[in-house]
Amino acid sequence: MACVVVRYHEIALKGGNRPRFVARLVSNLRAATAGLGVTRAQSLPGRIVLWLADGAAVDEIRARVATTFGVANFSCGVPTSLDVEAMCAAAVSAARGAAMRSFAIATRRADKAFPLTSPQVNARVGEAVREATGARVDLDHPELTIAIEILPRAAFVSAGKIPGPGGLPVSISGKVTCLLSGGIDSPVAAHRLMQRGCRVGFVHFHGGPYTDRASRDKARELVAHLTRWQLRSELWVVPFGDIQAEIVARVPRSHRVVLYRRMMLRIAAELGMRGGARALVTGESLGQVASQTLENMEVIAAATPMLVLRPLIGMDKAEIIAQAERIGTFATSILPDQDCCSLFVPPHPTTHATAAEVAAAEALLDVATVVRRGVDAAERETFVYPPLAAARPVRESA
Repeated sequence: MACVVVRYHEIALKGGNRPRFVARLVSNLRAATAGLGVTRAQSLPGRIVLWLADGAAVDEIRARVATTFGVANFSCGVPTSLDVEAMCAAAVSAARGAAMRSFAIATRRADKAFPLTSPQVNARVGEAVREATGARVDLDHPELTIAIEILPRAAFVSAGKIPGPGGLPVSISGKVTCLLSGGIDSPVAAHRLMQRGCRVGFVHFHGGPYTDRASRDKARELVAHLTRWQLRSELWVVPFGDIQAEIVARVPRSHRVVLYRRMMLRIAAELGMRGGARALVTGESLGQVASQTLENMEVIAAATPMLVLRPLIGMDKAEIIAQAERIGTFATSILPDQDCCSLFVPPHPTTHATAAEVAAAEALLDVATVVRRGVDAAERETFVYPPLAAARPVRESA
């Protein structure tokens, strides 16, 4: 029976909490590979083994495991008995199935009662592979590494290591809500929080009725793409144009952008709390735009008691773009749209707002009513990965 040997790294450092983290990773792997021919997910010392049925969708299983946070790397392999000759036979079979001119054997002996040391196993199995294939041993830069993992009841032989995304299993750190603009930054911020074990919900503010549907369509496409890392996502879509128009009509020009952001945080916090979110997430990077100075971020965050996380705060634009390209959101993020953040923006917004100035400006508004209007108009959509055949996102109003 074939298997996939999944290895983790950061989880192994969790001490007494490690069983809880491993259990969550096992659960996430089961969910990610459901319906693909994985018969069992077994937790073994330092690794998780996914047992595959005959005819399992191996390529799709690999793709799903490769986007499961908590996975350091993994390999497709086979189990053998605790017999070095059986290990040799499995290694030779793996080597013959790979086009390579050089190889190395890497043995990890978790079962210290096994009579041979790791170097001795490497030598025995390496000689068998060399004789069978004619390939040379290269311990520094092998074209193929064959891993042998010796456990108390079985050994596992696998060829090659496929990198995983690392981090912590999604949901182990709780829930957060990300303000998703449709630009480059916020999808990267959401992805980084998923990597730290958070389940991320999304809130998108659009400029309707003053803008077209482009930003909403982008937000949906971005959430659908990000859902492959957490399998299920919720997106709240909030019409914000009329709220902006009211702020424009009542508030001094220089402070409008700060008040837009404060209203967004209040609305997002209320929607997030409905789903159990403990924090808000933004794509802010210090100094990138006028609203992202220390002074402005301080007064904006003060609009809500909910914790505001800014995972990109110290990154420059080039770093953010590079990560957006790696995770596959960049091409969507740069599509043209009418972003509400660019709607009704004054030519010279303040970069050093004070609490007193903001309080005076918001005194001209019925803040509670404005927030309630935004919350009541919000529509929620649910996304799942992989997408259900012929299914559309489920939408409902707040």
